[in-house]
Amino acid sequence: MCEITTFIFFIYGIIFGSFFNVVGLRVPNNSLFSPTRSYCDTCQRTLTWKELIPIVSYIFQKGKCRKCKESISAIYPIMELTTGLLAAYTFYRYGWSRELLFGLVLISLVVPLTVSDLAYRKIPNKILLFFCPLFLLLRMDDFVQALLGATVAFVILFLVTLLSKGGMGAGDLKYFTLLGFIFGTYPFLLLFFLSTLYGAVGGIIVMAVKKSGRKTKIPFGPFIGLAALTVFYFGEGIIQWYLVLLS
Repeated sequence: MCEITTFIFFIYGIIFGSFFNVVGLRVPNNSLFSPTRSYCDTCQRTLTWKELIPIVSYIFQKGKCRKCKESISAIYPIMELTTGLLAAYTFYRYGWSRELLFGLVLISLVVPLTVSDLAYRKIPNKILLFFCPLFLLLRMDDFVQALLGATVAFVILFLVTLLSKGGMGAGDLKYFTLLGFIFGTYPFLLLFFLSTLYGAVGGIIVMAVKKSGRKTKIPFGPFIGLAALTVFYFGEGIIQWYLVLLS
């Protein structure tokens, strides 16, 4: 029974992943509630329902528009599959619990912000503001620690933004501050460390693949999201392992 429910979470995760793609791509353009249906970015043709099936349509169309044959961004199936896997793993790990709800809301925050940052180099305020009251409700049982985490996150990122002279954007600062509220002080410090580690490794890989210099701009939002998910799933174990090493 658990396996069946996990699979159902995977299917629903894929479906919501498709919606999160739309949110991440349309919110920065203020077109989320536009009456216009999904269309090809190249030929502007309105897509049929057969072309909107998550992952499946991309595979059968071989990653190309059926009419103009232009390539469709791989970000669509990747984020759909990722959301499905994350939703399934969250249920498999936590079952019917408060952590399941917390994890699903966190995924719903991370995925569209990742899409938006990859596509436009933006962390939209509207998405952050939408999730603020949701996490406020989820953190009411430990509000003081959440508020302290947000304060620590803001101070650290504000100083980093000043010292980096534009290297860290205001969107990243707001994203980190919300995550500080979500996780609290010590988990946030781990999150911040992991995000910089992931960012450094990712930057090296991108520069090596593209054979570009250090001035290559790389969106930081995906690494922040990856760090947030790492802390959510494994943060407690990582912190305990670190404390054992110190003792």
